[in-house]
Amino acid sequence: MALRSPQRARTVNASDIPTVKPTPSDLDLRTGGVLSAPNAAERSARLRAWLDSDPPMELLVEVYRELAHRDKGAAKQVRERLDECRRARAQDALAAQWAERAQALLAAPRLNLADAMAWLRDAAKDGAPLSREPLAGLRQQLTERMKAIEDLQTRVLVEREAASLLVQRIELLSTKPWADALAARDGLAQDVAAWQERAAALQGSPHWGELEPRHAAPLQTAQQQLTAVWTAFQAALTQAQAAAADVQASLPGVPVWDDEIRAARGESAAPAAVPKAVMAVAQAALLPAIEALERELGAGHTKAMVRYAGELRHAVKVHGRHAGPQLEARAHAALAKAKELEDWQRWRADQLREELLAKAEALTQGTEDQRPNGRQLQEAIRHLREQWKLTDQGGTSNHALWKRFDEACNRAYQTVQAWRRELAAQHAAAEQARRQLIDEVRAWTAAHASDEDWRSQVRDLHAFAERWRQGGHVSEKRFAELQTQWKEAMAAAHARLEAAQADSVARRQALIAEAQALAAEPRLRLDAIKALQQRWQAEAQRVPLERRKEQKLWEAFRQPIDAAFARKNAEREQTQAALSALDAAVMQAVRALEQACAGDDAQQIRAAMAALRAAASGEGTGRDGASDATGLADAAAAVSAQHTTAATAEAADAVAPAAGRPLVARRGDDRPGAVAAAAAPARQGRTPRPAREGVPPRPRLGEAAFRAQRQALEAAEARLRQLAARAHGEALTALLQAWAQRDADRIPPTQQLGGRQAAAARPAWVRALQQGGGTAEAADVALLRLEIAADLPTPAEWLAQRRQLQLQLLTRRHEPGPAETWGQDVAQILASAHDTARERRLQAALKVLLRR
Repeated sequence: MALRSPQRARTVNASDIPTVKPTPSDLDLRTGGVLSAPNAAERSARLRAWLDSDPPMELLVEVYRELAHRDKGAAKQVRERLDECRRARAQDALAAQWAERAQALLAAPRLNLADAMAWLRDAAKDGAPLSREPLAGLRQQLTERMKAIEDLQTRVLVEREAASLLVQRIELLSTKPWADALAARDGLAQDVAAWQERAAALQGSPHWGELEPRHAAPLQTAQQQLTAVWTAFQAALTQAQAAAADVQASLPGVPVWDDEIRAARGESAAPAAVPKAVMAVAQAALLPAIEALERELGAGHTKAMVRYAGELRHAVKVHGRHAGPQLEARAHAALAKAKELEDWQRWRADQLREELLAKAEALTQGTEDQRPNGRQLQEAIRHLREQWKLTDQGGTSNHALWKRFDEACNRAYQTVQAWRRELAAQHAAAEQARRQLIDEVRAWTAAHASDEDWRSQVRDLHAFAERWRQGGHVSEKRFAELQTQWKEAMAAAHARLEAAQADSVARRQALIAEAQALAAEPRLRLDAIKALQQRWQAEAQRVPLERRKEQKLWEAFRQPIDAAFARKNAEREQTQAALSALDAAVMQAVRALEQACAGDDAQQIRAAMAALRAAASGEGTGRDGASDATGLADAAAAVSAQHTTAATAEAADAVAPAAGRPLVARRGDDRPGAVAAAAAPARQGRTPRPAREGVPPRPRLGEAAFRAQRQALEAAEARLRQLAARAHGEALTALLQAWAQRDADRIPPTQQLGGRQAAAARPAWVRALQQGGGTAEAADVALLRLEIAADLPTPAEWLAQRRQLQLQLLTRRHEPGPAETWGQDVAQILASAHDTARERRLQAALKVLLRR
């Protein structure tokens, strides 16, 4: 026979179990005969064919529960399919959840890059199948959209810097002769036009609306500034060209160009006045800074306001005197308002610094148990310092508070330094332990150079690996160095074991070839197969392999042998075709018994059990396998005749020796010529049982029918016990309710009460409920008698009365005991008034007495 490899048992989740449990016969029909397979090989083949049909998960759970105690190998296949189904369900649920979130992000009019990056990170951390659809496509869409937005942001920053460079080029040309500016005007015009086209293309991008305001607003400001400066430059250059050609024309307003044209005309230098072109350039440079600061002031963005206020101060210093009084006053008003907000921000920053200072000083206060540990203290100090840096951004720092804060952090850091020294000592100890472990492995390798106990070596190497994993923390650099040495030592230690395992694999492959050769023979040799299996087990015991590899080799070795036994079983089934009708009858009776067990009729269950026993004994089936009522009647008559003959013979034997004393022994006569006396009968009344002639031998059932019959009978007996227990509980509950409501009609009938004493006492119980009049004292004594009869403990407050009652019962020798009169005691209790405590004691006693 083929051996089975032990498997690890696993349980099935309760949520996967269906509410309605199918019967084993239904499962066998739905699985194509998996449960009724004659052997493990046939069951495995049928199971694989059934699993290929992709059955539902609920049916898989039921089949696994039936196979778990029958065939561990087949149950393992079902369990693996259940694990695959659960993983697929979990993956589908995760995919649906994260796909819904991704679709919500993509459907939003403006994609938030932080939310998209969080989706990618959290989905991967949650184990969602990002490489499969629909998540793969959604991830690609999010990635492309994020890349487009990031590229647009980069291009916006580039074009903003390009606009600033163009403005600088225009301002630089205004400081050179107007002829040089005129020569560079065409190239500069092309660059400005190209920049404007690029800016328009950026603003017309489909992702322009998804940009944050801090990226879109600077480009618009730069566009306005460049347009104003370029317009003023063109107007001034055109005016300079006209003034150079016509003496009567007005000057362009650019100081350098005005001086050059005046020198060409032979005129003296003009008084210092702000030319219109210079004012236009100054206004073009100052107006965007004013508008940006006013916009931030209106939005209340104090951090960005500080930067814009600094830019406006610089612009006022450079262009303020040339921009005109109105624009200059507007700039000073915006700066004054920003100054007020900066003062409020400085006050708020001081409050935040005071809070951070209090937190830093609290790190060194309190008892040692209340203080954080070294790592927590280090993280707290780092967090506090980062918050202090954020507070200093955009405002004036407070050196006095900073000094106190830094001193408090330094005091707390002394504890961190002590913790780090202790941690370094632990790391050094862990490093030393790991080095000692490496030396121990090397010494072990040298000591076991000729050892052949491979199983003990596997255990020792596994123990070494566990000690290395639990060796403590060391620095990454040290660990990398030690890890290299460890791998070298372990490789040397595993060398002989791996060589032995390779040789064992080769020997097992040879055993597999022998198994295939034995299975291919027309006649199955059991002794050769047993010897081959013993050799396999000896090899497996001698050299252990990795579990998966060993299981794979074992299955390859077992497969041809199982196939050979399956072929032999098929041949045996062909020879047992004559018994198929009896097995079918038994299986039909099993199904009838299972249907009867599904109901609550005990009589029907007993009748079905009798029918199953009759079918299993061969009664009711003829030689051809069909039902034969005449044959069953003849067999019953023959059995009756045999019993009658045996009874007559026993009666004759009993009357014969009644005339005299029975002969027990006879003295022997050893004289020559004496005749030996007849042997005495063995014992009076012991006649040999006559042979039952005419009764056919009991047929033998198949394995599947025998197992189904046994399981069905066991289930039926358990069902009968359940029905009896339920009927007993219902009868007891009805009796107690009748006492509580003083309703004699609610007392259960005699059939439900059970025992003979209860049936005999029922009329007395009815009269007790109808008449009443019982006293509490009599009820208490009756309860004590009931507890004595049921052999139950009595409450502590009634122990003295119980002992006194037991002494009285010992003196009354001729009176019936409590076990004989408990029915009358129950009547006395029912005649008294209902009491909750007495009801509990009565219920406990009747639970025992009604079963007798």
